[in-house]
Amino acid sequence: MADAIQVTKNRIVPMDKVRNIGIIAHIDGGKTTTTERLLFYTGKIHKIGSVDEGTTTTDSMVQERERGITIQSACITTYFKDYRINIIDTPGHVDFTAEVERSLRVLDGAIMIFDGNAGVQAQSETVWRQADKYQVPRIAFVNKMDKVGASFQKTLDSINQKLRCPIVPVVLPIGEEHDFMGVIDLMEMKMIVYDKDDEGMEFTTKDVTPEYLEAATAARAAMVEKIAGEDETLMEKFLNDEEISIPELKAALRKATITRKLFPVYCGAAWRNKGIHPILDAIIDYLPSPPDLPPAQGFDVVTNEVITRKPENKEPFSGLLFKVQSDPHVGTLSYVRIYSGTIKTGQEVYNATKQKSERIGRLLLMHADKREGIEEAYAGEIVACIGLKESVTGDTLCDKAHPISLSPIQFSDPVISLSIEPETADDQEKMGAALNRLTSEDPTFKVSYNHETGQTIIAGMGELYLEIIVDRLKREFGVEVKTGAPQVAYRETISSNADGEGKYIHQSGGHGQYGHCKIKIEPKERGEGIEFINAIKGGVIPSNFIPAIEKGVRETLAKGIIAGYPCTDIKISVFDGSYHDVDSSEAAFKLAGSYAIKDAFALASPLILEPIMKFEVACPSEFLGTVIGDLSSRRGQIAGTTESFGFTTIDATIPLEAVRGYATVIRSLTQGRGSFYMEPSHYDPVPRDIQEKLTIKTDGKKE
Repeated sequence: MADAIQVTKNRIVPMDKVRNIGIIAHIDGGKTTTTERLLFYTGKIHKIGSVDEGTTTTDSMVQERERGITIQSACITTYFKDYRINIIDTPGHVDFTAEVERSLRVLDGAIMIFDGNAGVQAQSETVWRQADKYQVPRIAFVNKMDKVGASFQKTLDSINQKLRCPIVPVVLPIGEEHDFMGVIDLMEMKMIVYDKDDEGMEFTTKDVTPEYLEAATAARAAMVEKIAGEDETLMEKFLNDEEISIPELKAALRKATITRKLFPVYCGAAWRNKGIHPILDAIIDYLPSPPDLPPAQGFDVVTNEVITRKPENKEPFSGLLFKVQSDPHVGTLSYVRIYSGTIKTGQEVYNATKQKSERIGRLLLMHADKREGIEEAYAGEIVACIGLKESVTGDTLCDKAHPISLSPIQFSDPVISLSIEPETADDQEKMGAALNRLTSEDPTFKVSYNHETGQTIIAGMGELYLEIIVDRLKREFGVEVKTGAPQVAYRETISSNADGEGKYIHQSGGHGQYGHCKIKIEPKERGEGIEFINAIKGGVIPSNFIPAIEKGVRETLAKGIIAGYPCTDIKISVFDGSYHDVDSSEAAFKLAGSYAIKDAFALASPLILEPIMKFEVACPSEFLGTVIGDLSSRRGQIAGTTESFGFTTIDATIPLEAVRGYATVIRSLTQGRGSFYMEPSHYDPVPRDIQEKLTIKTDGKKE
């Protein structure tokens, strides 16, 4: 028997009967609503909660219930047909994209939800690509089939066109919009009609009726052909017109789903409790268990060699800390995905990232905002630990005798910042402690201090995100703060090559200071960051002074040179210089490096870059001209429009600076009926007139 996991109620679940899955989608796709139904139909909860009423299981934060959105990913465990399903419900709003990123890093499979009326939306593409990055197998669920304008076929076309992935529908809708009644299971060729109760607990299963038989037969034939195409044995049977059994089809589809060669597609209406049961079966039938996936890969912290860990209890312990959360009752919760081995309460573990030992105080099995104490956790589990003091998101925990460092989680840089200051002196100390806890929770949340203005600057992925942070400071930590206007995260770079020279010579009796270097700088592609190269030959600068030059260069670039914004996408080569046998020091060469980069930067046609957002606006078609005109006046570039049932969706790119506070604007332009969504796309140079306004004058102040 496969390694077993001890679970609640003294049940033993073989590891091949464990599913670690996530629910991902665009904003308002129905993630939390679908999760609530999955929990209800598996008996985890006994009453279906509502997002609108703030009664859902996985939205436990006060702000989530007030706003009707998911802010933090929530982990919950349920059981179905002797299978254990660990579900993570993720946010849809791009401001909280770190929650999606870290969840996908540790999940084995995912359910991707699409709006049956809107098809593939902007954030749908983003989370799909994130899942691709972490090689997560998925099943797709076309939700809201009861909505006006819903179309299963149009959604399939949208997925094919925008995501270009090999999908295979395994159900057909019975009716659409107000006539949606259930689905046709193409594997079994049975109709599942939700006609017995409003909660969808009971339904009728029957043979396909004549009116749907032709469409269902054609769809099943297409499904069989697509599945057979991924299996040589089945393809041979298919070509010879031999019958392929349902178990054979399911086995082949499972294999193709796990290897991401096919993505099964389902449909339903989660809000109306229709079409969720087939999804539960699909989680069991097609999404992988921990042993179905390749062993976790990392590297030896001593030799740097690539090593692996199999998902087995007898292997040395290894796990990835993917989420840190402050809890008012127990302190800091550290969520860990265990890839191999076991851990026990009170056990010492090794943080391979920080190369420090930590002790597990308590182990908890999480059920959203409720928790259950356990003594031991096993490979394949997702658990929360209490007592880790120095471990943060992305750190690897492992057995000290068998150290391994797993690949970390990659996060985006913040795009917008806000100045905050405490209302009173008493709030000052509390604010510092609160911000430290919040930064440990979310790697995309940054805090800095402006010594010139005396202000604390917080930065994140969007205005809504910062608004939530300020609200949390007040409610959770009792800190009252005053805020400034949101500021865009500009960057500085160069557009041409240049050489620079830096000298620091100081004599004041006794030993002096001497440092001298010459550097060359070149522009890099967008997003490539800073690269420093030692090109010194012949020992004109001793190698022990090169790190000091690099430190001086990097610290200067981090502060900004022409406008006070961090510099990026530059290659720096130190190629010449000189030194003094007695007077040269690391401090002198650090200053020389700083002077050299400033000298070269001024000669390299410097630019200021601004964040460009991928922008999607939905508005009534009669306001289309007005909205497009407004976007154009804000330097927006219109990529295209799509019309559906009196509403038009505008796809565009636009500078972040131009759309701050746009929620109020779109409401006023469309009589309150328009909405928008945006996410970071890339950085572009600002127009020259704006660069001149942003550039620091000779007195060091911005205009």
